[in-house]
Amino acid sequence: MTARTRSSAEVRAGTALPEESVEMTPTFIVSTALATRDFQDVHHDRDLARAKGSRDIFVNILTSTGIAQRYVTDWAGPEALVRGVKVRLGVPCYAHDVLRLSGQVLSRRVEGGETRFEVEVLGRCGLGQHLRGTVLLALPGGAA
Repeated sequence: MTARTRSSAEVRAGTALPEESVEMTPTFIVSTALATRDFQDVHHDRDLARAKGSRDIFVNILTSTGIAQRYVTDWAGPEALVRGVKVRLGVPCYAHDVLRLSGQVLSRRVEGGETRFEVEVLGRCGLGQHLRGTVLLALPGGAA
């Protein structure tokens, strides 16, 4: 996480975000599912998840969306404002796996008096691409 917020003047289309990894521990998967009020058994009960054809419990979509958003805001800084998030899921990300995130700034535009950036986020786990999405971000200052 950056201690200062990036200004809009220093970010360009094509800017790559540093890669980040998130461990998918069973505790993380269960606690985030419950925190998002997702009580589906495939997110907290290994036996029932297996009975339904899954290898193990797996992360839910709300958690995946939050991880994508946090990845971008950690890079952008504490004053960055999220204006939109779109995420599509691919393969499941199971307990004991690692979600590897990468991203890049796709575009820059001025809208509603703000300089906004569309940032692509990709998340891969052991089975392949878990998520692909975009975060629309407003950064302060320097609308050059």
